[in-house]
Amino acid sequence: MALILALAAVLWGIGHLLRMPANARYLMFALLYLGILSIHMIFPASHPLTVATGGSLGEWVTLGFLGALVWIYSRGLKKLKGRVRPENLPNNADAPSSSELERNARHIVLREIGGPGQKRLKNARVLVVGAGGLGSPALQYLAAAGVGTIGVIDDDVVENSNLQRQVIHTDDAIGMPKVFSAERVMRAQNPFVDVRPYHRRLTPDVASDLFREFDLILDGCDDVSTRYLVNETAVALEMPLVSAAITQWEGQLSVFDPSRGAPCYACVFPEPAASGLAPSCAEGGVLGPLPGVMGAMMAVEAIKVLSGAGEALLGRMMIYDALYGETRTIAVARAADCKVCGRRS
Repeated sequence: MALILALAAVLWGIGHLLRMPANARYLMFALLYLGILSIHMIFPASHPLTVATGGSLGEWVTLGFLGALVWIYSRGLKKLKGRVRPENLPNNADAPSSSELERNARHIVLREIGGPGQKRLKNARVLVVGAGGLGSPALQYLAAAGVGTIGVIDDDVVENSNLQRQVIHTDDAIGMPKVFSAERVMRAQNPFVDVRPYHRRLTPDVASDLFREFDLILDGCDDVSTRYLVNETAVALEMPLVSAAITQWEGQLSVFDPSRGAPCYACVFPEPAASGLAPSCAEGGVLGPLPGVMGAMMAVEAIKVLSGAGEALLGRMMIYDALYGETRTIAVARAADCKVCGRRS
């Protein structure tokens, strides 16, 4: 049998040198095999041809069966490869690496997200306004979730008093612009994410152009005028806005998007709160983990909006009371006389 196998290898090598098609070389193997099988079926075991070819009829039949299985497997594998979409080919720049697939495996096995949903996250562009208490956990979880492009805009620098709740910043980042401190941690968390830091204040002259570069806006700022600017710009561009706010022991969260029938921020809060009614964190204090809870929930809503999973908080506002451990959700509706989105009905 060894002699015949050596002959088969020689035939394959000659065919390769002559650049014969693989099918032609497989045909030579088949003819050689049928010839040997015929010899063992026609002549007795003591015949010189049977002895020269080696083995027994049973051994040759087994070898042929195994060869047929290998051939069928290779043909099936080739056919499957031919059905792979171009975007999923290994040399495609947009295809995730094996490391990236392993990183996001827990999302991919979620029925509501799966591979298509994770791919939407990878292709998504999210802008987070504010890298403070709410922005910190939102940025970290968006990066960990594999959102492809994450922008963050903030003109502030890290201060010692921030570290009690703004968990993306560390002690050695004191004095560093928050956007660059956040960028450093996000890149360390997930090197596959494109982070775009903007160390400046969000102003009306840049808001529209900046927002157009993204698909979704997260508002975690603590400045009232900026919050209304974010809402007006998102409404004008028909972009979904995930917005949260915190004070002392309470937080609130909603997804505003008049283009999908939900109210905008100004529908619910047409005017800023009266002075002293909603004290700032510096004035009234704030529970350290509270922005972590609400910021993580912002990331949850963002992932749902981007991946299409579940039901986002459109037309609903969730209110969390950490002091008494209570959560309630209330309905919010568009205001026909809203100064921002009412004329767009």
